[in-house]
Amino acid sequence: MILLSTAYLPPIEYLAAIATQYSFRPGSSDTEAARVSIEACEHYQKQSWRNRCRILAGDGPQDLNIPVVHDDFGKPISQMRIDWTTDWLTRHKRAIVSAYGTSPYFEYYRDELFEIMDARPSLLLDFNTSILKFLLRKTGIKAETEYTLDFCRPGSFGEESCYGHNPSLDLRDAIHPKRPNTILSDLGLDKPYWQVFSDRFGFVKGLSVIDLLFNEGPDSILWLKGLS
Repeated sequence: MILLSTAYLPPIEYLAAIATQYSFRPGSSDTEAARVSIEACEHYQKQSWRNRCRILAGDGPQDLNIPVVHDDFGKPISQMRIDWTTDWLTRHKRAIVSAYGTSPYFEYYRDELFEIMDARPSLLLDFNTSILKFLLRKTGIKAETEYTLDFCRPGSFGEESCYGHNPSLDLRDAIHPKRPNTILSDLGLDKPYWQVFSDRFGFVKGLSVIDLLFNEGPDSILWLKGLS
């Protein structure tokens, strides 16, 4: 079991961490799904991946932010509403098309991803989870997801008082845009793959997993499992 905060088009290390829990062997149907618990009881945190992602645009890395309803600050993340009063979604979709329209696999995934986004759910957690399930399917990670029922203090996930999930890996605070982490290097995944604008910027780290998916397509699972 792995415990993660919710995230909008999460960074590559988010999916890489989940992939460590998935027993995958190329050409074999003998696999075991990862078990993922999404934190639903914490308070919303600003300037995190919960409502932002990072893509590689023609002029360099670009952050896309989902506006949230300010009146909901202080409420559990499960009650945090998206602010749909501005047309931010159209801007995000245009930015994604501009960044990845020429990538090898964009056309294979674009329509389904945008259909999920166009559903415009009220709650941030619902929006993010729908996208996460799409990303898990398309990157080839078999996973079962659930929400936490109570807040587990850091270091307590896996204890009997925290509903008995064990073994466990708590990465809620490890994956954050303001704090570097060593997840990819620890997994032997600190390596490049082809990117659309590599001729301009070289290989750029710290991006959303859609950067990997649109460029590597069905081979994304091989990269995430260190098999490519």
